[in-house]
Amino acid sequence: MYEIFVKTHFSSAHYLRNYPGKCEFLHGHNWDVTVTVRAEKLNEIDVGIDFRELKGVVAEIMGELDHINLNEHPAFQEHNPSSERLAEYIFHQLKAKLAENSCVKVYKVTVCETPTSGVTYIDT
Repeated sequence: MYEIFVKTHFSSAHYLRNYPGKCEFLHGHNWDVTVTVRAEKLNEIDVGIDFRELKGVVAEIMGELDHINLNEHPAFQEHNPSSERLAEYIFHQLKAKLAENSCVKVYKVTVCETPTSGVTYIDT
């Protein structure tokens, strides 16, 4: 089994509805994101997925989230744009975009609000 990952980041604002503290007010983060896919086998050129391909797909998702108020994004109308929900959203977007790649399966997505605080989403 191979685990292939890429790290990236985006910047955006959000607020957490019904939060009992300062996070209920609009504020921003420079979010660090690590996506990890797994490959049980390698393709004809001996890679699970080309880093360029994986980075390109991840960049599409980051572009949608970068420099916006996440509370205004359609995915976060019913749920707070917390780190947990962001990791889950990115995971499922990536899974859908890589559905046709038979060599890899999305394994986990880690989203960090700060260098010392983050969440990992793994779909079981």
